Amino acid sequence: MFKEFKEFAMRGNVVDMAVGIVIGAAFGTIINSFVSDMIMPPIGLILSNVDFSGMFILLKEGKAAGPYDTIAAAKAAGAVTLNYGVFINTIISFLIIAFSVFIVIRNVNRLKRKEEAPPAVPTTKECPFCISVIPIKAVRCPQCTSELK
Repeated sequence: MFKEFKEFAMRGNVVDMAVGIVIGAAFGTIINSFVSDMIMPPIGLILSNVDFSGMFILLKEGKAAGPYDTIAAAKAAGAVTLNYGVFINTIISFLIIAFSVFIVIRNVNRLKRKEEAPPAVPTTKECPFCISVIPIKAVRCPQCTSELK
């Protein structure tokens, strides 16, 4: 059983997938930082100093009575909150990740197209009289003996 697992785990696709997952996780942290530290502050500034990550709706008060200034304070008091601001940040993060992946895939596809060999030069042609396939350099059709131009 261990031998079979080792064979499975050492296949090229499994190792490639593991590397992709690790890089994807690291990329996710970079994007989360980019959204929360670079994108959201200017958007909040444009929208009159709105901080999306701190937006929430109180559904049920906790042991200590509110109002709660932050989500952390509400959670510490045991309150139930609907954190729609964090959800907005997550949506923006997803859109940035999706756009980044689109750009990467687009560039990879562009590189693949450049690496592909040019189309093969044809070596045969059809006789216009009898429609048989003949070599491209032929000046007379071997089937119908018509002279080709």
